[in-house]
Amino acid sequence: MGTEAGGADLQTLARVVGRVRSNVERVIEGKPDVVNASLVVLLAEGHLLIEDVPGVGKTQLSKALARSIDCSVRRIQFTPDLLPSDVTGVSVFNQNTREFEFRPGGVFANIVVGDEINRASPKTQSALLECMEERQVTVDNTTYQLEQPFMVIATQNPIEMEGTYALPEAQRDRFMARVSVGYPVEAAEIAMLNSHTRTNPLDDLEPVTDASELRKLIGIVGQVYVSEAVQRYAVAIASATRRSDELTLGASPRATLHLVRAAKAAAALDDRDYVLPDDLTRLARSVLAHRLLPSVEAAMTGRSTTAILDTIVAGVSVPDSSAR
Repeated sequence: MGTEAGGADLQTLARVVGRVRSNVERVIEGKPDVVNASLVVLLAEGHLLIEDVPGVGKTQLSKALARSIDCSVRRIQFTPDLLPSDVTGVSVFNQNTREFEFRPGGVFANIVVGDEINRASPKTQSALLECMEERQVTVDNTTYQLEQPFMVIATQNPIEMEGTYALPEAQRDRFMARVSVGYPVEAAEIAMLNSHTRTNPLDDLEPVTDASELRKLIGIVGQVYVSEAVQRYAVAIASATRRSDELTLGASPRATLHLVRAAKAAAALDDRDYVLPDDLTRLARSVLAHRLLPSVEAAMTGRSTTAILDTIVAGVSVPDSSAR
């Protein structure tokens, strides 16, 4: 089982994450759940998909998170004419040396902000597959390792929007979680009018941690204990989605792994060095729903994948939480 995360480690994590959280909340007001989900994915070494209608702060959230960490950040604006080589990099012939030299693309950074990812063609979207899963890029038979930590924060508009392409299933499965920012409550929107009309709060955002400290926090999260009963519960949820008549595509083994890793991060944020079944239940929507495909019958009746998933999770027996 390895060394468990200690109390001092969790205090360090809480202190650093608290600084990042308050930094991000200066830009994204009144959305603590969305900010928390972003931090869970960051600490679990995952990738985050932010899906919502235009103008609710998707890019602001991704930029605020990126600017809170003193590490390399690159932004890729996904457009219909974006090429895969713009994402991964390209080999260019140098006339002086008479040799090909590699020019890195937009993914060579600790945090990659992919804005409106579903406006690019599926061919270009697929350029992210290798780097998101294997933390490496292969161009012209040469493999380049990406520096840790590495996180893709992508924003996308709903599929019904004009000029968008659906993300391939393989791409969606590589995102640990999907969150929706949603419209702000009235008080937060009024506060935004006061704070955002004079200046952009992003301009004043200073980094509150760095890449090396973030690597330590990821290590602390990795030591959080997951009992066999909780592991079985995660597998039971994933298996239930694969057997469901309402779904044509259930959760993959990667989805099960992401669910447990996210639960470890969520437990650490709650100042616990062990995962509870409740952690999995709480995260099931954001971690699993975007990977599932409803059957034709379910789609015709208007049942959303979230509603189907809620029914499936409710039908899986929960292990006794006292048995850690």
